[in-house]
Amino acid sequence: MRVFLISDNHGYTGKEIFKYARLADEIWHAGDWLNTDLILALEKLNKPIRSVWGNVDSHEIRTIYPLHNTFLAEGLKVLITHIGGYPGKFNPKIKPMLAEEKPDIFVCGHSHILRVQRDKSGMLCLNPGACGVHGFHKVRTALQFEINEGKVEKMEAIEFGLRAKIPEDFVE
Repeated sequence: MRVFLISDNHGYTGKEIFKYARLADEIWHAGDWLNTDLILALEKLNKPIRSVWGNVDSHEIRTIYPLHNTFLAEGLKVLITHIGGYPGKFNPKIKPMLAEEKPDIFVCGHSHILRVQRDKSGMLCLNPGACGVHGFHKVRTALQFEINEGKVEKMEAIEFGLRAKIPEDFVE
């Protein structure tokens, strides 16, 4: 299964996102959609979208997606939330959930910083950074990878370009 992982688009719906979304079997989003424009556009691809809402998301998005999303993907337990932190600096509100759920893959957004690392238990912690043009990040990023027979493989960081440089195909 090929996964395209994004977060923090903050209303941005640029065409470069769809280049990778079309190649994926599933699209995962770690929150801060801002509006439903990207949701509606991605739904046209007829692929599963596994997501959560983020701290800037409206009530409308909070009725579409949960705050935390736990599911199985190719035999691996996945937990997605927006504000999660990273090994050694997990959000105190998330620590009990991580201890109870014991996910194989923990996904969060919010920081706008791409990060891939394992914690001391071996849990894979993923933050795709931010794919939108609003925020303090310098480069717009995402992740893509495969899950095959319970193993995460072919992890790739995607750089869409500088945050400050709005592409010619920008759609708002």
